[in-house]
Parts: sequence; structure tokens; C-alpha cells
Amino acid sequence: MPIKVHGDGKEFHLYNHKVSYIMTILRNGQLGHLYYGKAIRDRESFGHMLEIRIRSMAPCFYEGDREFSMEHIKQEYPSYGHGDMRAPAYDILQTDGSHITEFVYESHRIYQGKPGLKGLPAAYAEDPKEASTLEIVLGDAWIRTKLVLTYTIYEDLPVITRSARFICDNEEGVVLNQAMSASVDLPDSGFEMVELTGAWARERSVKTRRLEHGIQSIYSMRGCSSNNYNPFLALKRPDAGECSGEVYGFSLVYSGNFLAQAEVDTYEVTRIMLGIHPHCFSWPMKKGEEFQTPEVVMVYSGEGLNGMSQTYHRLYRSRLARGPWRDKARPILINNWEATYFDFDEEKILRLARTAKDVGVELFVLDDGWFGHRDDSRSSLGDWYPNQAKLPDGVAGIARRIEAMGLKFGLWIEPEMVNKDSDLYKAHPDWMLSAPGRSVCHGRNQFVLDFSREEVVDHIYQMLIKVLDEAPVSYIKWDMNRCMSEVYSHCARPEEQGKVFHRYILGVYSLYEKLIGRYPHILFESCASGGARFDPGMLYYAPQCWTSDDTDAVERLKIQYGTSMVYPLSSMGTHVSAVPNHQVLRTTPLETRANVAYFGTFGYELDLNQLNGEELEKVRLQIAFMKENRELIQSGTFIRLISPFDGRGNVTAWMVVSGDRKKALIGYYRILEPVNEGYRKIRLSGLEEGMMYHVSIQGGGYHGGFKEMDVYGDELMNYGLMVSDSSSGDNKEKYDGTNGDYQSRIYILEA
Repeated sequence: MPIKVHGDGKEFHLYNHKVSYIMTILRNGQLGHLYYGKAIRDRESFGHMLEIRIRSMAPCFYEGDREFSMEHIKQEYPSYGHGDMRAPAYDILQTDGSHITEFVYESHRIYQGKPGLKGLPAAYAEDPKEASTLEIVLGDAWIRTKLVLTYTIYEDLPVITRSARFICDNEEGVVLNQAMSASVDLPDSGFEMVELTGAWARERSVKTRRLEHGIQSIYSMRGCSSNNYNPFLALKRPDAGECSGEVYGFSLVYSGNFLAQAEVDTYEVTRIMLGIHPHCFSWPMKKGEEFQTPEVVMVYSGEGLNGMSQTYHRLYRSRLARGPWRDKARPILINNWEATYFDFDEEKILRLARTAKDVGVELFVLDDGWFGHRDDSRSSLGDWYPNQAKLPDGVAGIARRIEAMGLKFGLWIEPEMVNKDSDLYKAHPDWMLSAPGRSVCHGRNQFVLDFSREEVVDHIYQMLIKVLDEAPVSYIKWDMNRCMSEVYSHCARPEEQGKVFHRYILGVYSLYEKLIGRYPHILFESCASGGARFDPGMLYYAPQCWTSDDTDAVERLKIQYGTSMVYPLSSMGTHVSAVPNHQVLRTTPLETRANVAYFGTFGYELDLNQLNGEELEKVRLQIAFMKENRELIQSGTFIRLISPFDGRGNVTAWMVVSGDRKKALIGYYRILEPVNEGYRKIRLSGLEEGMMYHVSIQGGGYHGGFKEMDVYGDELMNYGLMVSDSSSGDNKEKYDGTNGDYQSRIYILEA
């Protein structure tokens, strides 16, 4: 078992062959931090790692002792008071108005396996031998409250998960005003902070900044994890790149408001914290009540950002995603949204489905507009019954007709939202989140239902199962097209309003659990205006997510590259869309649109009936290629090679390698056509050095003079793969399909 206890039960060492995490019980009974990083040899005591020195003017814990100051000791879960002036991990308001706490060690427990978290998503272990767990119980006798810190380390992954649980045994109760999921004190500040930031249609751009004194943070107060920031940050050494160097990753398994921050004190100690954002959070606890924080997944990598990402990919793909679709190749789908928007009837849908079946599509998804009397975004959200003006035989009728063609059928829903022009709102206006006497913002003409109330969640559930029980639905796209504002619940007491944000997310999770339990065969895809809720919490319920509403191939290079920092290809919804693109009006070749979309779950978001015969034949070949390679793409090792965020950003490259390293696909993308430039090659990674690979290009034909060849793995990784084309010489007088802007290639390597 990779958890050892030393020093008469005062030191804990969690370790495997890649990572070590060491902590100790301090003299005052609180929990101190000693080491987190590359695996080190276990020994009988690590007491020498605790550094304590006299510091002038420091607040000291013991009278007459000028050394022991919590301000200068690295800690596991720091509190306010007792000398530590840095940001605390939690805050408890007591009945006498005090915020001072003193949680000291009481007991610990070590066991094999990994516990679940009640009502919350979390990584898991299928076999208890895959992981070991340490629970440390701390108690504050004055307020009769306990704090349980839970640590799990995986046997074969450099992964440690953390969470905290508060248990109140106080007759008068306490109020939890802040409860972070994890805090880590690192001994220096020689890091760059990597975050994923953006906005609608440009989600998860990679941003890097050097750590400075003070607090640098990312956050969401939007009720969802948001497309502005992702609940993730990494610290990397300045010399660390994609394939080498030291990196620490921190990812919060949660879908609501969050805070992730790095605080550097004036002694260069870096304190990392992640958890629920304390803004508008207040959790009164009565005797016998508990509060469980979400889980943080910490990853250590000595092999650069790719090493960190590949660990997250493996864990989130196979030990966070659940159900029968976790390990299945995902179906190739077509979604009618950008083909028809709200303007469709049954015959138009069936015509599109017939063409889709002819070219090899496996799943047809009916998007927004199938319910109530919805012809635009202003009405009917909340009325989850078929729009019979468009679908005379309802959802069941069109679903059976599409299944009779040999296609599976999928459906779009947005269950958390309501329009004022709806039967639901007219019957229950108090079910909308809104503050009495205050104006209420709308977004996309819609408002947010109060999912903190069980009766609201159950009402939506009952409407949905009436549709799903009657129709053969194989896929659900669950959307959420606006963030939360004016968050106030009409049924919560004044002192309970601070629970609404978190209870809302618990309500979302509970509806997912109910639907998954009733329909285990359905593949769920989460969506929130595209990528506004692309987070680990969602992957626990929906193993894939619509990566962005921006379907332009050029923009998707950045979006998918950034998303891959944490999330596996099997989680990314990626489609070939129409041109000119509906978001940026850019026209890119059909081949390039597919070459980007291959690296995800793959599908189409256009009207196939608008394509000519040559284009439809290309679509057939694309689908055939994806069917042949989707298991490799969705379960192989993904490696980023050239970033669209670096320098000029004109070239992006990535690759995916099979587990046995016998096959690899390389995606190479060039945005603007250069002229008379130098010869170009890219160094690959993850191959077997002594293996001979046959290198070809998908589709064959002429690609700037490329010739198929046999090359050893060490040559491809050290000399590189030659990607020079006509731009390195005579660039011709006309476009021939291999030159010009927005070009791409898929190189195929086979042993």
C-alpha cells in the first residue's frame, strides 16, 4: 500500500514510482506540509524537512518560543488565526461572532480503494488495489466541529486527489463561509502559472504568466464553471515545455462557481488553493449536519505539459467518465442545428437523415425547436412536449422513422431554463431564480429555473421521461445557454440564500443521475453555449462535451489545443460545419474542416443536401477514415507538438499514438500560405525508437512533393518528419488543393 506512517504516527508519506506527498502533525496538533513532487525513497522519518527559524516580529504560537510561527510554516489546510496571515482554506463563523478556529489531529485511517462523494462527481477506482486512501480527522473542541481531510493516491498514476468534509456536533451550530477543496504550500515561487481562459466562441485559450508576489487567481461567479475560465491551473518551471520539465496540475471536479489561486508570500512560498468560490456562499450547519467539498485532482509531471495532460486524459477517460459509453467508440453524428436552425419540419429532417445515412453517418441529432410552440429563442423553454406543428407524430414518430433508416436518434434539451412565454412559467413564476423587487436579466431571451429546489428538478424529470419513454432516443445533448444572475430562491429562508448556488449544481447532478439511472444506454453530451461548462464534474455524467459553439476549423485549432491541457479527445465534441462558417464567416477546405474534427468525437453540422456530388464523396471517405481510426483517436496517447499560441501561430501540430506504439496519426495545420520559405520538419514524440514506420498521407495523391517512406522511430523523434511542400519553392500559379491558405494534412504512421 503506497501510504506509510512514520514518527509514531506523526508523518504520512503517500508515494508511488512517480510522485511523493509528505505531511506531518505539527507541535500544536495542526497539519503541516513537508514535500510534494517527484517520487523520493521512503525512510523512517522526514522530520528534517520541517524548517523553523526565528523571524523578527513574527506572531508565534507558544509564549516564550520565538520559532514556532504558523506564518512561516507550510501547511495542509490553513486557517485564519494563530499567526498565519495568508489566505485561509476555510472560514467558520461561530455564534459568538468569532472566526478563529483550532483544528488539531485526532485520528487517521488508511484503506485500499477510493471513496465516492455524496451527491458530487469524483474520480473512482474500479479495483480497490488501484488506489489507497488516507483520511485524517481533525477536531476543534471549542466549537465541537470535525474536519476530515481525504487523500487518495493511485497505484500507477502520479495522481493525488483531495477533498474536505466538515461535521458539526454543536447544538448552536456554525456557519461555513468558505471551504476550499485543497491547499498546497510549495517551498518556492519559481513557476509560471498556466490557465485556460477565453469567452464564448474562443474558449480555453492557453495563457501563461510568471508568478509574482501576492495573489493571482482565476474564478467563476457565473453559476457555471464558465467559458471565461476553466477550473484548472498548472504551475510549470520556466524551462518546462510540452515534453520536458516539471509541472504541477490542479483540476477541480465541479461545475459551479469556483476559485483557483496562487499566492506568493514575501518569503517566496507559493500557496495553491482550489474550491467553491466564497462569493455568495454561506452554509449554516446544525448539529449532525455535514458539508462535503468537491474534489481536486492533483497531477505531478516530470515530463512537461504533455506528461501532465496525458495523466489527466487517462484518469478522466477511464476513471471519471462512467457507464457503457466510457469505453465505446463514439457514433459519427449529424446535428441539424446549423443546417436548419428553427426552420424545419418533419420532411426536411427526414430528407437530411436519408442523405446522412447514405454517406455513412450513424446518429441523427434533432436540435432546438422540437418542443412547445418554439420557432425562435423567445418561447417554450420549460415546455418539454413535442411541437406537433413540426412533428405531427411527435418525437416518437420521427425517431422511429429515422431508426427505420438504420440511424440512431438523438435529441437536444435545455432543462435548466425557462422562457416567460411558456406554460411552465405561467404556472410557476416563482420557479425562476429572481430577487423580489429587482429587475431580472435575460440571456438569449431565457431565464434560469431554480434547480436548488427538488420539486423543480422532479417536474422537469417527469416531463422528460414522458418523451424519452415513448421514443427510441440513443443520445441527449444537454444545453445551458446562459449564466446565472440575480440568484435568489423564492423558497429559501434568508439565512439559506447562501446555499442556492451550490444546491443548484447539486440539483443538476441529481437530474443527470436520475436520467442516467433510467436510461443507461443513452450517450449524454453536455453543452453550455458550447464550452461554458466543460469541466471534470460534467464528464462524470456526460462522457463528452460540445467543445465550443465556434465550429470554424481555424479557431477550433486553438480551442481544441487548449482543451487538451486537461481533457481527453474522447470528451471533445468536434464537427465539420458549413462554409462560410456561421461564426467567423471564414471559408476553409472541406478536408481541413475534417482534419481538425477527427481529433475528437467527430460529426457534421451542416446541410448535406447543399453539397455537390464531389463533396459528398469526400464526406463518405472522411467518415470511412474516422470509423477506421476512431478507437485510436479516442483512446490513444495524445501529444501536442506545435502550439497555435506560440510566436506567429501559423502552424499547429499534434499527434495520437496507439498503446502499442504501432500506429500514429499526425495532424499538421498551416493557416496562411507562406512563399519561398525554408524547408520544414516537425519532431514527433511517443514512438518506439527502434521500430520502422511506414509514413503516408491520408487520401494519398500529391501533397507538395511528399513521397511515402519507411523511417525509424528515433529518426522521426530526433531528425523529424519532413513537412516541406510547394511553399519551399515554386508555389505554382494556381490553387491545386495542396497550396493556399488553411491547408492541413493527416500523416499516418504504421509499423
